[in-house]
Amino acid sequence: MKRLFLLLVLSLAVTVAEAQVRWIEGSTDEVREMAVKSDKLVFIDLYADWCGPCQMMNNRVFTRKEVGDFFDRHFVAAKYNIERPTGRKLMQLYGKGSIPLYLVFNTEGELLGTILGAYPHEEFVQHLERIVKR
Repeated sequence: MKRLFLLLVLSLAVTVAEAQVRWIEGSTDEVREMAVKSDKLVFIDLYADWCGPCQMMNNRVFTRKEVGDFFDRHFVAAKYNIERPTGRKLMQLYGKGSIPLYLVFNTEGELLGTILGAYPHEEFVQHLERIVKR
């Protein structure tokens, strides 16, 4: 019985891991190249470790299957901490001082839209859908 329970828990963990947004680690140039190759847009999450709304989005929005599926269809996604060089530079270029800040670019580097703040998953995806449709 314990073995069956362990198998069930492990299978649920794998399902949850597959359902979430997959973040690419790398430079902005590497992320853009991947977007070009996959014919997707670039999504960038600007965050900080101390940011409560950023953590809420990580735990309650980016882990949802429907959000992960939407991202898989439309984006190559990357996260940059605003306390590190790349995140700091992106924040200087596109931010107004508040986080979380989400940026959507086309593969030519043109900013298509921004989303500032934390939202429930349904509302967040609606914001993204408006940007994608442009």
